[in-house]
Formats: sequence, structure tokens, C-alpha cells
Amino acid sequence: MIPTDDASARKRDIEEKLRQEQETLSFIRESLEKSDQLTKNMVSILSSFESRLMQLENSIIPVHKQTENLQRLQDNVDKTLSCLDHVISYYHVAKDTEKIIKEGPAGRLEESLSCMARIQKAVEYFQDNNPDSPELNRVKFLFEKGKESLESEFRNLLTRNSKAVPAILILDLITGDDEIETADEVTLEHLPENILQDLICISMWLVEYGRNLDFMNVYYQIRSNQLDRSIKGLKEHFRKNSTSSGVLYSPAIQNKRKDTPSKKPIKRPVYIPGHDHELRVKHLSDTLNEKHGPAVGKEDMLDSEIDSYIHCISAFVKLAQSEYQLLTEIIPEHHQKRTFDSLIQEALDGLMLEGESIVSAARRAIMRHDYSAVLTIFPILKHLKQMKPEFDQVLQGTAASTKNKLPILVTSMETTGAKALEEFADSIKNDPDKEYNMPKDGTVHELTSNAILFLQQLLDFQETASAMLASQETGSSTSTYNSEFSRRLLSNYICKILGNLQLNLHSKAKVYEDTALGAVFLLNNFNYILKSLEKSELIQLVAVTQKYPDKAYKGHIEEQLQTYQRSWLKVTTPITEGNLPAFQPGTKLKDKERQAIKDRFKAFNDGLEELCKIQKSWAIPDKEQRDKIRHAQKENVTVAYRVFWQRYSNVPFTKNIDKYIKYRVEQVEEMIEKLFDTSA
Repeated sequence: MIPTDDASARKRDIEEKLRQEQETLSFIRESLEKSDQLTKNMVSILSSFESRLMQLENSIIPVHKQTENLQRLQDNVDKTLSCLDHVISYYHVAKDTEKIIKEGPAGRLEESLSCMARIQKAVEYFQDNNPDSPELNRVKFLFEKGKESLESEFRNLLTRNSKAVPAILILDLITGDDEIETADEVTLEHLPENILQDLICISMWLVEYGRNLDFMNVYYQIRSNQLDRSIKGLKEHFRKNSTSSGVLYSPAIQNKRKDTPSKKPIKRPVYIPGHDHELRVKHLSDTLNEKHGPAVGKEDMLDSEIDSYIHCISAFVKLAQSEYQLLTEIIPEHHQKRTFDSLIQEALDGLMLEGESIVSAARRAIMRHDYSAVLTIFPILKHLKQMKPEFDQVLQGTAASTKNKLPILVTSMETTGAKALEEFADSIKNDPDKEYNMPKDGTVHELTSNAILFLQQLLDFQETASAMLASQETGSSTSTYNSEFSRRLLSNYICKILGNLQLNLHSKAKVYEDTALGAVFLLNNFNYILKSLEKSELIQLVAVTQKYPDKAYKGHIEEQLQTYQRSWLKVTTPITEGNLPAFQPGTKLKDKERQAIKDRFKAFNDGLEELCKIQKSWAIPDKEQRDKIRHAQKENVTVAYRVFWQRYSNVPFTKNIDKYIKYRVEQVEEMIEKLFDTSA
């Protein structure tokens, strides 16, 4: 059972909540009614607005269409007027541009090109729209005249500004890379910048609009002439300075050079009939200077020509590189290689022709057995091989005939050089034994000096000479070979020369009737060869194929020294112990004993006087050898003579003692000391 009070309270709560819910429901109902009313009002307003918009659209659209049509008509009128102005302008082109075209583009290139652009457009218009118009002929005429003026201006600008590069600048250019310590690079400015830009503009116009490539022929002809004149100017510079001490390099470069190098002249093998090479050359030089004053001889002139040619080769490479750089700015890419090929032909042909002339001169000299002439080829050939990579790079893209010119010249020089080396070796072997050509004093033969000096020249051109020899071995100048093979080839050749020389000298020594003079001759020549080998790298080259070559020559020298010393047996034999007459001291000498002592003294005196008189005129230029021989003879002769003199000087074997005992021991030594001295 629920208590009565709790039921009443619960009922009241329920009734209160019911009342509140009824109030809420009543509020919602009122709100819905208001919302419906507002919706009806909004729908009414929107319907009215839509009706008004439709009325407005129906009024505006016709007006808009009419306005659009009017705007289109206005645009058509403007375009028509613009086209009329454009067409009319073509009829005024000839009149507006005629004066400028006739005056030419000089000094007004930009304006002239602008006029040419207008004329070209006029030509195109009349050709498309009115080909029968007289105006077409008029603008065509102006176009052709303008094109001719541009071509003429191209030629004039290039001709006026293409000047030969000064020789001093070329020398600075070709020596600047290796020998100058400076941050400043030697560069060539062939054309002023403003002229270059004008040429570029004209070139571009002629290619693009002028449809004319003739200006490229003009370009290569003018620049080819400039390149050729530059190289000829360098030759002339060397020619003028070959007889003077003119400055070969500009002051700027001269001051920056660490040490101004002077090209080492080629020493030509010379004939020296009687004395040591260095002394003989100095004597001849002093004699000529005393008689005629200092002068430039043919050899010096030839050295200058070689030096000039070598520099011209380097100059060609540098100038050609510079020309190609200039050409790439002016000539269209498609035509650059062909134009460059034509541009360098004249200068390149001149250098190749000069090189062939040098080869021909060397061939003629070789035919005359003047093998020293081949030395002119060595420095040139060496330089050409050094320059070949740069040559190949410069000539890249040129015709095959152009690329082959240098290899053909190199092959020609190698062939000529190889022939000269071979014939020189044969000439050493087969040099005739002519009595009148033999040195009377037994000194160094001209053949020995010639051979040694020739071999010494090869030291400066070992790779070049080895390549020549290798071309004979392999049949190809381009065959690859290592440095050891190269060195052995050269060593074999030098040994062949020395072997031929040694055989020939032995043959020549037989020409002397006096065996002792022949021995002195061989001693002098072998000693000269040995000293020359030791003073240079020749001794190391010979040692590649022959062990201890110095010992071999020292053995030859000692052998000839022994042969020479045997000539003094006629002096020492009569007074040696085994040939002395026997007698008892203190006893009276028999006539036979006295005569024997007289004969011994007389034989000694006569032999000593004869040998001293004859051998005084003989020559041993080397002081060391001369002192050695004198000392050996004094030891051999004076020791025997001292014993003989001490034994018989106090023996009464004659009443005329001065007739037989003519010389004291000291006098004999003095006489021997004067051997090989013509001034004594």
C-alpha cells in the first residue's frame, strides 16, 4: 500500500509536468503558424521579383545585341583602315629608303639594315598581292642594290682592318706559353670590337635574308692574305736580325722573361787537319776576325733560316688557331670548316714548300757527300713532331689532303735523314786512304773530327734520329717503339760509326812509312775519340751495347803507345847491358873493345838525334798523353844511358872524347822533353 500523502504529491508533480508540456505544445503550434505565414509572404515576393526580372531581360537583350553589332562594325572599320595604312606604306618604302640605300651602310649599318628589312617585306607583299605592280620592280632593284652595298661594306671593313700581325707580337705569342712567368696572356685582336660586330651583323643578314654565300670567299681570301703576310713578316724579321743583334721579342715580354733564351746554333762537323778541334776552331775564328772583322757566315745564315722556319711553323699553328676563333664568330657554323680549309691553304702550302726545299737541299748535299747538311733536318723534324698534336687539332675538320701535308713532309724528312745516316756510316767505312790527306804530324784526322762532331749532334736529337733509324728497321715512320728500343737503336748506330772509324783509321795508319808515326796517329785519334765520348753522353749510349767502351779505347791507346816506344829501341838497344863490350877494369883496352864502345856511343847519339829531330815535328795535342809519353821515354832512355855513361865516361876508349860522349844524362832528358814541340 502506498501512503496517501505520497500519492497526492506524485499526482501533483504529474499534473505540473502535463501543464508545462501543454504550454510547450501550444508555443510550438503558434510558431508553426507564424512560419507558414512568413513562407507564404516570401514566396509571394520572389514570384513578384521573378516576374520583374523577366520583364527586364525582355527589354535589355535586344539593346545588347544591337550594341554588339555596332561594336563589331567599329572593329571592322578600324581593321580596314589599319590594313589600308599598311598597304599604303609599302608604296612609300622605295621613296623612304632609296636615299639611305644609295648612300650605303658605311657608318650607318643599323639604319641600313632596318631599311633593307622594310624593302624585303615590300618585295614579299607585292610578289604575293600585286606581282605586276611597277612598285615590285622598284623595291627589287633597291633590295639588290642594298645587298651589293652590304657585300661591298663587308669587303671594305675586312680589307681596311685586316693587318698583318707584327713579328714581335707573334714571337711573344709563340714563346709566351712556356717561357714567361706572368698572369697576363698574350692575345691577338685581329679586328676592333665595333668592326667585328658590324661584320657579324652583315654576315648574319647575308646568310638569312640575302641568300648569298659569296662573302665567305671574300672572307677567306682577305684573311688568307693577312695570315700569309704575317708569316712572311716573321721571316723578314729573322732575316734582318740574322746579321744584327736586334730585339727578337717585345720589351714587355723581354722584361718578364726569366732569362732570354738564345737558340743553340747547330755545330757543323768541320775538318781539322792538324790540331784539337776546339783550339783549331778558335784559331780559325780569330784569324778570320783579324782579317775581315766579325761576319755572319753561310752556316750562321743557315742556322738563322732553320730558326726562322721553326718559328714560322709555331707561328702558323698559333695564328691559325686565332683565325679559327675569329672565323667562328663571323662565318655560319655549317660553312666554318670549309672556309677555314681554304683560308689556311696559301700559308700552309708556303710552309710545306719551304720544308720540301730544305729537304731537297739536304738531298743535294748528301749526293755531294756533305752529310752535315742532314743536321738542318733534325731540329726541324723534331719541332714538327712536337707540333703535330697541335697541327692535328687545328686542322681537325679540314680536307684529308690538308691534313696529310704535314705527315708527308715528316715522312720525306725522315726518309732523307735515314738515308743520310746510312750513307754517312758507309762514308766513314770507305773513306779513301790518300797520302796527301793524311796529317804530316800524326794528329787527329779530319775524318775522326767529322764523325765525332756528327755523333755529338745526334745527342740533341736522340728521339728524332732513333725514329729515322726505326723507320729503316720497321719500314714505317709511325711504328711505335719504347724508349729502350729507341736508345738501343741509336747505340747500335753510334757503335757502327765508331767501328767503321776504327777500321778506317787502322787502314790509314798504314799510309805512314814510319810505323812510329802511324802509332802516334792512331794514339791521337783514339784518344780524341775517347775524350770526346767522355765529355758527352755518347759514352753512355755506346755502353748500352758495348760494356766498358772506355777500357777498350784505353787498351787501344796503350797498344799504340807500346808500338811507338819500340821506335826507341835503336837508341836503347846499343847501350843495354847485354850488348855492352866486356873488359877488365884497369887493363888496357884492345882496339876491338875501343871500337865497340865508340860504335855504341855513336849509335846512341845518331839514334837520339835522328828521333828527336823527326819526332819534334810530330804532334800530340793532348797534354796528358804528351807528358805521359815523354815521361815514359825519359824513364826508358835515361836509365839505360845513365848506366852506360857512368860505366864508360871515364874509360880511355878515345882521344876525342867530345866526339862520342856528346850528351850528359840531363841533356838527354831535355831533348826528350822537347819531343812533339815544333817551337823547340
